[in-house]
Amino acid sequence: MSRDEETEQRKRMDAGSQPAGGVLRNIELHDEQLIRRIASHDLQAFDALYRSFFPRLKRFLDRMTHSVTMIEEIINDTMLVVWQKAGTYNGTCKVSTWIFSIAYRKALQALRDVDDPVEIDFEQVSAETDGQPEHEITQRQQQRNIGRALDALPLEQRTVVNLTYYHGMGYQEIAETMDCPVNTVKTRMFHARKRLKTLLSGLMG
Repeated sequence: MSRDEETEQRKRMDAGSQPAGGVLRNIELHDEQLIRRIASHDLQAFDALYRSFFPRLKRFLDRMTHSVTMIEEIINDTMLVVWQKAGTYNGTCKVSTWIFSIAYRKALQALRDVDDPVEIDFEQVSAETDGQPEHEITQRQQQRNIGRALDALPLEQRTVVNLTYYHGMGYQEIAETMDCPVNTVKTRMFHARKRLKTLLSGLMG
């Protein structure tokens, strides 16, 4: 796969669309090749992996922390572990699962270290929608409502929904990322869906 093709597939994954199985496997193989090179302290390979995963990790961590500064620190801490521990990657899971699990643990640690609770500003400046077509305003409002509903979920439930719908992970992969049984993931998703249905019904009235 060429660099341009890989970049395009990454963009599609970030946007929520799922690439074909063969293409996805090619991406996984490419990630594994980069990890092996990183284990040999190849800075160019590390730079390529960092640029590839940064937008995906940023989107994942945004739902956990709601802090730009914290997100950047967690990503840097995560990728430092990748650089230092690349030689320990044994291929028993996807590279993406391995990296996301590191980011998840780093995020939990960072959130525990925060003295004050994270404040989420649900109110949006009305000027954002001035002069926009009605359907765009409606779409933005729906997105805000979904975001508000997700933010109201407990962290574990929010993470399961995030990894499922925004990163295309299956229950087994999520269980590996969050270091918990698959049945726990299923239970969290069950309760998350029930809670989201109630919250969205209230928000969209």
